[in-house]
Amino acid sequence: MNNPQPDPSLAIAGRIRIEREARGWSLGDLAEKSGVSKAMISKIERCEASPTATILGRLSGAFGLQLSVLLALAERTGQRLSRAQAQSVWIDPETGYERRVISPGNGGMLELIQVTLPAGVRVAYPASAFVFQHQQIWVLDGVLTFEEGNATHVLQAGDCLQLGPPCACAFHNEQDTPCVYAVALIRR
Repeated sequence: MNNPQPDPSLAIAGRIRIEREARGWSLGDLAEKSGVSKAMISKIERCEASPTATILGRLSGAFGLQLSVLLALAERTGQRLSRAQAQSVWIDPETGYERRVISPGNGGMLELIQVTLPAGVRVAYPASAFVFQHQQIWVLDGVLTFEEGNATHVLQAGDCLQLGPPCACAFHNEQDTPCVYAVALIRR
């Protein structure tokens, strides 16, 4: 006997509201950007109407997300706790750069990442890596030299830097010991 799948309408409604509010948009703003009426968006967010695929496509397009991404984010809405032993860790096999995803996998507005940058390692990113997100870097241990376009910031433990407009950036640990820092990301 097959178990029925739970109705995703509540999660989709919540995700649409989260995406709209994360951008600081009113219902009218989203209506204008998506071509979906303000009344329909309000009904969807209150779970009084179920959006069609066409409406979801318009809303996801207004958010700058693929429909599949919007739906995947909605599916993960319930997870609020991220246990240390279950956090995703990726280690660059070339440099030993370690990236740990601290945030719960619920697609929330804020994502926290912890990075351990080994001694002497430099990791560079093009401006395009920063287009869709606001970032702050908080150094937890060590010294981080952060190159942001033409500016260079030397960050000590406890220092926090909010990144400016998207530009090519590089994270560099010029010290003899690892540097540990947290990155807080919010989608633009």
